[in-house]
Amino acid sequence: MAGCILMAVILFSNFVSIVPYSVQLPEKAYYVANYSHHSLHSVPKDVPLQTTVLDLQQNYINILVISDFSSLPNLKVLNMSQNVLGELDCNVFSLNKELVYLDLSHNSLTIISNQCNEGLQHLDLSFNNFQSLSMCEKFENLIHLDFLGLGAEIVHRSDLRGLEHLMLITVVLELEKLSDYEPGSIQMLNTQMLRLVLPIKEMDPWIILSDALNASVSLEVSNINYTTTGIGPESFKHSRVSDMTMEKVTLTWSAMIGLFQAIWKSSVKSLTVKKVTLVGLIKREQFYYGTTSVQAVTVQNVTITKYLFSQDDVYIFFSEMNIQNLTLNHDSILYMLCPSKPSPFRHLNFAHNTLTDATFQDCHTLVRLESLILSWNKLTELSKVSFMVLNMPLLQHLDISHNSLQYEMGDECQWPGSVLSVNLAANDLTDSVFRCLPTTIKKLDLQRNQIGYISAEIVQLLALEELNLASNRLKDLPDCRPFKSLAMLNVAFNVLQSPSSEFLHSCKSVETIEADNNPFQCDCDIREFVYQEKQTSARLTKWPASYQCAYPETVKGTLLQDFRISELSCNRTLLIVLVFITVAVLALFLFCLCKYLDIPWYIKMLWQWTQTRHRNRIRSNRPQSLKQNFSFHAFISYSERDSSWVKECLLPNLEREDGSIQICRHERNFVAGKSIVENIVNCIDKSFKSIFVLSPNFIQSEWCHYELYFAHHKLFTENSNELILVLLEPIPQYLIPARYHKLKALMAQRTYLTWPKERGKQRLFWANLRAAITVNLPEADESGPFQESGERI
Repeated sequence: MAGCILMAVILFSNFVSIVPYSVQLPEKAYYVANYSHHSLHSVPKDVPLQTTVLDLQQNYINILVISDFSSLPNLKVLNMSQNVLGELDCNVFSLNKELVYLDLSHNSLTIISNQCNEGLQHLDLSFNNFQSLSMCEKFENLIHLDFLGLGAEIVHRSDLRGLEHLMLITVVLELEKLSDYEPGSIQMLNTQMLRLVLPIKEMDPWIILSDALNASVSLEVSNINYTTTGIGPESFKHSRVSDMTMEKVTLTWSAMIGLFQAIWKSSVKSLTVKKVTLVGLIKREQFYYGTTSVQAVTVQNVTITKYLFSQDDVYIFFSEMNIQNLTLNHDSILYMLCPSKPSPFRHLNFAHNTLTDATFQDCHTLVRLESLILSWNKLTELSKVSFMVLNMPLLQHLDISHNSLQYEMGDECQWPGSVLSVNLAANDLTDSVFRCLPTTIKKLDLQRNQIGYISAEIVQLLALEELNLASNRLKDLPDCRPFKSLAMLNVAFNVLQSPSSEFLHSCKSVETIEADNNPFQCDCDIREFVYQEKQTSARLTKWPASYQCAYPETVKGTLLQDFRISELSCNRTLLIVLVFITVAVLALFLFCLCKYLDIPWYIKMLWQWTQTRHRNRIRSNRPQSLKQNFSFHAFISYSERDSSWVKECLLPNLEREDGSIQICRHERNFVAGKSIVENIVNCIDKSFKSIFVLSPNFIQSEWCHYELYFAHHKLFTENSNELILVLLEPIPQYLIPARYHKLKALMAQRTYLTWPKERGKQRLFWANLRAAITVNLPEADESGPFQESGERI
């Protein structure tokens, strides 16, 4: 729809800037059609039928007809300010029975015809071109009217008679082009608040102002632009105004003092003066304070045209006021005098000036002061500020924010014992500030400073309930020990990455924590923090939308409540226990596997085989070391009781058909006629290796013992390594007789081959045994050196 920004289902707050507070519309769905600033010359024809709020301000519309709004039965609010309307026929809105708000200000209206809808609550016709207020007779039927804006060049009592019966809340009376005023006219209005715009051209406004002071309880006056006046101290004596505001005031200092003097004796309780221009010379003027109804004075945005004057002539006028509240904002005051006697001041507001630490030093007369606001000034040293307020025994609230305050460690600080609230926001304070604070405070604002860490070794703020540390450099939550009563903590916009969960656990009194918009490091610590937050009564404000992971990159943007990490990754004790159990189970599994598969035996045999092959390679490289009289590869010593294993198992696996391995055994190779001992020695000498088949039977054979003795003797006398022990059956050490000490020594010192019962292991056993005896022997005579002989026992 051209030129239309249609917003459906919008609450009243969305267009509160259009509808003044005086019109209370029901809170429900509204349809707003906004055509402002569209350079329109007439009301558009395509306004949605459901429109309730129509904004047509700042266009060029010069005429209205009934068809412009006849299709909008739900229209409640119409804003047509700042157009070029010249005439208005109220019948234009005859079909808009729901219309309650009509703004036609800042147009060029001169004529209004017919009566307006009686349901109107807000009607603004100010800043138009009306010659007189005679059109007010058209408003007699507006019994629901709360707000009325008027303006004319001529104001007579008779023109306002039709409004006497209306119970108005606010009346705007714009008299910028006033040329004729009948005294008492304004008093015809029955309103609670009067906003009066005085004439711009020079004419005595004081008759108008005097009437205004008797027309309402609240009065706002603008355009007091006169340098001289005949107003006297008693001019406003019979006024009924309680709250008075003067804006756009241009007066001499003398006229300003006169106006204040008149107000001082009136019914005014609260006086506000804005946008003041003081013209001419400034000199000290006499002012009679006396008894007054005035309780609060506010002076804002003062401009001085002549600078050659004594500052004390101005400051003494304000410092001696016998009122409770004094506000001097945006006035560029350099300092303020201490009252000459005990002052009734309870609240002083000197924000947005150029006051320094020297203000009120050694001042003993502000004995009733409860609140002091010195924000946006030139304060630099916190310790000096403490001495500034030291003599204010009832001071409870101190606002020294937006200065350049610092605190140097070691500077002495003394505060009155009554301070409950201190605002130190937007200064240059660091961690040391916690050593220069009043111990009685309940509310402390330190946002936007340079605080990075809060130690437990600070002034104990045991009464502190609210602490604002937003926008600092905190990397962790503060230690709770100095803040036993803390209920609210704000640490938003800091550099918290892994806030300690200990704070939540130890600070039982904390009810609210605001920690949003921090660069949280999503790890085990943050997991514990979130868990503790759920377990405690403390509430995280803006949770969960403003609590997101910033690191690591893989989870950046993830809400803290959605971040997941395993318990195993965070519990070191559990991890150690789990690793220990895993290792133990694995070790037990490997042990059982090794036991079941006899893996140590295989490893042992492979090692022996490797060592044997290594020794054989060394010998093959040194043939000269091999004796030329070896006739056999091995001599076998065994018990006759083990002969079946030797003959049926050992010999068939060692002696090959090609005759490459020659075995010497007593049944076959002992020489007849020689003694058994001599045959044993000859066989051992003629054999490259000596194989002893060990078993319990072996240790019972006397001849086996002799053979072992001679072989052992050769082992040591020739420094050879040609002895092979084959353990056919296990031999417990306790079964070996004491006289067989050589056997015990050999079994303890030398590696022996164990005959495996399992068939799968036997192949490796034979490989090891063959490798141990394999060697190239010299060629022997065909007859051989021995002949078979009888058996031995």
